Amino acid sequence: MNAPAKMSASLYALLSITFWGISFVSTKAVLEKIDPYSLLVLRFGIGALFLFCMIVVFRYPLKVRITHLPHLLVLGILGVYVHQLIQATALLSIQASDAGWLISFSPIFTIALSFIFLHEPLSLKKTTGIITAVLGVLLITSGGEGSFIKLSLSMGYLLMILSTLNWAVYSVLLKKLAVPLPSIVLTFYMSIIGCLLTLPIFIRNQGLTQLAALELSHWAHLLFLGIFVSAVAYWYWAKAHEILPASQVSVFMYLEPLATLSAAMLLLHEKLAATSVIGGLFILTGVLLAQHQKRK
Repeated sequence: MNAPAKMSASLYALLSITFWGISFVSTKAVLEKIDPYSLLVLRFGIGALFLFCMIVVFRYPLKVRITHLPHLLVLGILGVYVHQLIQATALLSIQASDAGWLISFSPIFTIALSFIFLHEPLSLKKTTGIITAVLGVLLITSGGEGSFIKLSLSMGYLLMILSTLNWAVYSVLLKKLAVPLPSIVLTFYMSIIGCLLTLPIFIRNQGLTQLAALELSHWAHLLFLGIFVSAVAYWYWAKAHEILPASQVSVFMYLEPLATLSAAMLLLHEKLAATSVIGGLFILTGVLLAQHQKRK
């Protein structure tokens, strides 16, 4: 593998993580004007339209076997509809920067699920990493008090932690089901499923009326969420996997909280509590320890 190919793959992965990290900030900004369901309909709709245009331009086949439709439905519900709805609802009551730290806790759930269902052994290093990451979560959710005894988890924190568990389940299913479709086509179908599932609630909540309250800045955030987060990020992530091993690509996920923190301070003017920063570092350290494997 030549150096330019590695460089381009690294750039694809870095852009994907940057877009995903900033997405928490854009989501929180738009939620000031519309409810989570209206946000998701617009986001999925914009993303699906963009992906369809890319599919037409690059001539990807849209044909899918009937036997794979249940797989697409499960992945669309968990990976798109449920995951994004939980995160959007959580961001109504917590800071985007805290959400960025907590989402990096997802690999811990993946390890736990692998231990329970796949009977993968838990080494001392993995156990230490899990405990360290959990301590980091406790620090962040202490609300700046830095006291585990007085810990009071708000619904927003609980939902964000639940979203990391949901993403771990989705990731395991995505690998296990292995739907034989190009990643951009798979993402297109999942976006369509998310949009259709949310549309009835959008209509019931008079979503069109909410759109009148949106300003130009909110539409800019929506276009970013639809095109760059829901479409381009998944597309580039898949392109990076085509060149680099999955283990090397996954390393870039540790940069996601940094993108969230930077955007939250610049765009939302959020102030970072010391416990949030320390807790985030605990989570990252714990994840690195838990995922570390000895090489022969």
